[in-house]
Amino acid sequence: MTGYYYRKKHTWMQTNIIWTGLQYHSIEHCSWTNSANGNEIVSTIVGYYENKIYKVEYNIETNVNWETKSATIRIKIDDAADTITLKKNDEKWFLNGVPADEFNGVYDIDISLTPFTNTLPVRRLKLTGYEEQVITVIYFDVLDRQIKPLKQIYTRLTAHNYKYENYDKSFTANIQTDEDGLVKDYPTLFEMSAKSLLSC
Repeated sequence: MTGYYYRKKHTWMQTNIIWTGLQYHSIEHCSWTNSANGNEIVSTIVGYYENKIYKVEYNIETNVNWETKSATIRIKIDDAADTITLKKNDEKWFLNGVPADEFNGVYDIDISLTPFTNTLPVRRLKLTGYEEQVITVIYFDVLDRQIKPLKQIYTRLTAHNYKYENYDKSFTANIQTDEDGLVKDYPTLFEMSAKSLLSC
């Protein structure tokens, strides 16, 4: 993809994105910095859902192959606040500093309130046309406060369209991405509202 190649010409590049959350009545400002060492994503989401005002801040780090190395999620729902940390060390995962063996062998995370985490497997897998891949992710259901391994299926339909499925077929969506693998349209859930680039 031209966008993927273009990034390699620069020492670093920062992409800023605004997403509108349709189901969760949210707005997200996400900054993605790409460098020779990998990727860092810093984002803030604010919204209102089921009579609750929430704010979520997350920070994700990946290596150059888009394998997640660490994630920190700060959550505030009304007056209740929490921080979740996830770190990979020598192929073993630690959740809030405690070994989480159920996640070993997993490369991706999925945060329920953002479409950015769909970019992680899209960029890591590098699927070709009509290629399908079953993966396991560390799934954060932020509003229900659940963290668990979850099997998912990604199928690349065209250059910028992917079919996403829960492995148990309980949910399916056709996701449209841009040239950088960022979600432009996730029907009924998310829409990209703006995007800008900075490079050096």
